[in-house]
Amino acid sequence: MQGIVLQLTRIGFLLLLWLFIWVVVRAVRSDAYYATGQRPLPRAARKAAPPARVRGGARFLVVTHGALANTRITLGDQPVLVGRAHDSTLVLADEYASDRHARLFRRGDDWYVEDLGSTNGTYLDRSKVTTAVRVPLGTPVRIGKTVIELRP
Repeated sequence: MQGIVLQLTRIGFLLLLWLFIWVVVRAVRSDAYYATGQRPLPRAARKAAPPARVRGGARFLVVTHGALANTRITLGDQPVLVGRAHDSTLVLADEYASDRHARLFRRGDDWYVEDLGSTNGTYLDRSKVTTAVRVPLGTPVRIGKTVIELRP
């Protein structure tokens, strides 16, 4: 009788161990997808038509997702520095953002984004930003857990 109880205890322990490993792998995988911006978009976002380009370019920078959602910054001619540093234009309280994460700057009527050597990268829509890239109006820019867009 003791042999059966011991075997059942061993099997139960192994099942719990495998369950724990499965939960950890799932959590790490989820965090990795979120940090890289690879998480699938909601159904409504996939069906939305891209906004038409407005003559005169973007006037506002809007935070659409993250701790600062619905924050709106009026754009001028000065570059916008995004990161955790206190002297940034948009200061993020986001553990996935670097101190000086990214910079948005204007060239003519167009705005460009460049990554400033951040740890987790900057993503324009679903593409990683490696050089200065033009940002179309309404296209999401992901910096850590924060998503920003240019608006007319």
